Amino acid sequence: MEFMQAQKQIMQAIERKEMLCVIGECAVEYWGRAASKLPKGKRMLLIKGDSSFAIHQNKLLRPVNYMMGAAISSEIRDGVLVVCAEKRKPAEKITVSFYDVGFAQAFEMEDSQDLRLFGSEAELSKELMEDLSFIEPGLKPANQECPFRKGMVDIVAEDAQGNLVVIEVKRRKADYKAVSQLYRYMKEVEKMKGRKSRGILLAPDIQKKAREMLEEYGLEFARLDFEIGNPKAKIKGVKRKQATLAGFAGGQ
Repeated sequence: MEFMQAQKQIMQAIERKEMLCVIGECAVEYWGRAASKLPKGKRMLLIKGDSSFAIHQNKLLRPVNYMMGAAISSEIRDGVLVVCAEKRKPAEKITVSFYDVGFAQAFEMEDSQDLRLFGSEAELSKELMEDLSFIEPGLKPANQECPFRKGMVDIVAEDAQGNLVVIEVKRRKADYKAVSQLYRYMKEVEKMKGRKSRGILLAPDIQKKAREMLEEYGLEFARLDFEIGNPKAKIKGVKRKQATLAGFAGGQ
């Protein structure tokens, strides 16, 4: 493809905020928080309507270099098609010098819909609030997503003996960070309410070292079994029958 034609595609796409794909032999240079260079090679430049600018190679998912919210320009300089992305704060610049362009095409892509995530930890917590007896008989919910100084507790409940129970929900295999997080939350709830508290980590599985740490801290683990559906995830065995305790945040 001739450079004049390719440059016209590039400038029109930027003006119209369209998605642009340019494939060809190019060299890439970056200056900013560091500096880097890529020698000549066949690559793809992807420019999107939000002014994101990314250079991809034929391997790996992530771009080899990228910039968000950049000012993008293009010119033909000394027989080379140069496309630049630049930001002032912080000062950064990516220059892509095309020595040959095999493909340059803009695409009008209007999509205002946000991604809907099914099976998020917040959604699973909400489903659990309907019936915590799935975890332990007599367990009653007190509060969900309760903010404390050290973070956001997924669920605070009360067991059959009147102890407060802090429940941390993880949708993936729990690690030592999840255990540490649960321990901090439990201690804060215990201190704030002046009542004996327990901590339960709820996840599909748990790492061996995390389980050892869990036992050292005197915490508990319960296996979470759920299936992803549309429009929402479903925890297996949860029944919608349990009333929520009132006034947890206001008193002991």
